[in-house]
Amino acid sequence: MAQYLEFRNAKCRDCYKCLRGCPVKAIDVKGHQATIIEDRCILCGHCTLICPQNAKVVHSEMNDVKSLLQSGNKVIASVAPSFISSFGLKDFSVFKLALAKLGFFDAEETAIGAQAVVQEYKKLLKSGQFKNFITSACPAVCRMIQEYYPKALQYLAPVDSPMIAHAKIIKKQYPDAKIVFIGPCIAKKREAAESSLIDGVLTFEDMVTMFEEKNIILEDITNVMINNKAGNHFNLAKSFPISHGIIKSFDVLPDNYEYMAVDGPDRCATALENIESLSNVFIEMNICEDACVNGPCSLERKGGSIKATSDVRDYVNREKVALSSPDPDIHSDIDITATYPRIRNHSLPVPEREIEAILHKTGKFKKEDELNCGACGYATCREKAWAVYNGYADIEICLPYMRKRAESMSYEIIKNSPEGLIVLDSDMKIVEINDKACDLLGIDDPRAIGRPAVDFFNPADFMIAYSEKRHVDIKGMFIPKTKCYIDLSINFLKEHDFLFGIMKDVTETINYNEELKKMKMETIETTDEVIKKQMRVAQEIASLLGETTAETKVALLKLKKTLSD
Repeated sequence: MAQYLEFRNAKCRDCYKCLRGCPVKAIDVKGHQATIIEDRCILCGHCTLICPQNAKVVHSEMNDVKSLLQSGNKVIASVAPSFISSFGLKDFSVFKLALAKLGFFDAEETAIGAQAVVQEYKKLLKSGQFKNFITSACPAVCRMIQEYYPKALQYLAPVDSPMIAHAKIIKKQYPDAKIVFIGPCIAKKREAAESSLIDGVLTFEDMVTMFEEKNIILEDITNVMINNKAGNHFNLAKSFPISHGIIKSFDVLPDNYEYMAVDGPDRCATALENIESLSNVFIEMNICEDACVNGPCSLERKGGSIKATSDVRDYVNREKVALSSPDPDIHSDIDITATYPRIRNHSLPVPEREIEAILHKTGKFKKEDELNCGACGYATCREKAWAVYNGYADIEICLPYMRKRAESMSYEIIKNSPEGLIVLDSDMKIVEINDKACDLLGIDDPRAIGRPAVDFFNPADFMIAYSEKRHVDIKGMFIPKTKCYIDLSINFLKEHDFLFGIMKDVTETINYNEELKKMKMETIETTDEVIKKQMRVAQEIASLLGETTAETKVALLKLKKTLSD
């Protein structure tokens, strides 16, 4: 299956905005990464417009078209009439000349095909066979009906889109021509690929790149008049790219129908859901808000879609003033009827028991548990369960469930922590405190949270930490009320303007150290007493030895003297 649209992995940021905005939920969010579900996508391009990270990539066919232009074939461009607003031009001749500089053999406005489509609409409306009538010019709407609203298929006009009708007209004149469609639409890429008529599709964004590469500046091209094969007749179908533009393309509206325009994915979905309740309604339906001038690959210009609508109206009105009469039905011999068969995707219907089982896994056991908040991207919890069953979403993508689980886990961790934990605000009021901190500080009031800390302990150290916006550590702080010793670590939480205190009970350690110190002192005292006693004994012995020695000395001296004499 060809891929026309994808996401840049590095830029997807888990916001689910694209999923919330997708009218057919064709986005798979698993492992924190969004991807396109190809067989569900209608290529409306709405996700490319609302993605805040610009994570979407539209596949370009520029290289293929460049090769086509260099092949020697007659390459003819079919240009969507919204070129007027995207490029800020007044006339098609300028754009046609710019395309000739790129190597195109010829270029025409797709409005030629749109005019043929209007003529076919007229015939069908006059037949009276349609209870309601839905236009088939927007390929994204057609795909949406074929795949998601099969009951509305009977009301979808069995007529080619202007692009296909124009290609048939070109092929009649140039059977061997290669046709390249140029417009602001992503869905045209698939429509072209599924046809055997269109050889390439370029977006207006692609055209900017190609003009820049060849240094082609539209403002510098002289607005020369190029022979128009339509002669002197104006073409009301150039109004197609604006809201109510198809309706305005009729010179006379057939009777017996109420004519209205519905644009934007949400309004289209609402209209299709309620189509059976309507009667004799002609619905001009566009998936893009404000129609094609606001297509996903339109060029952003000052004034947005309002200015773009005004520019297209001016373009059509100038032509009506300058030319004599509306185009006649000159292509009535070309068959532009079409069939739009039912398309089935691979999504599975989900049994109610499976829905219930998935809901239970995210804590939804009762009807009131199904908040249907839409944070996951799905309108209801049951739609999310359907996506989980089909493998389009992870079950954990549920903000209330994840928050509740995180809060529960955080509460259990704080409550059962072996350390005392306390949080104070800038007014030194208790924001959070766990059981251990209450035990250490001697707080037995169950309503302590919200009250000033000074009611329970001296918060002086916390006040210092807050005033100086710094970390504070106190070792061996004595708590008189509980006779406990704690190591207190105070952290200033700048983002929340809170103080977070961690208390470690060191009472046993300090008491052990005190006991050890006491034992040391007692040992020292005992040792000192023994030493003193030993000294006294030694001194007494020394005294006795001294007297004996003196007497011996006297006796020996006498003996020596006697022997000498």
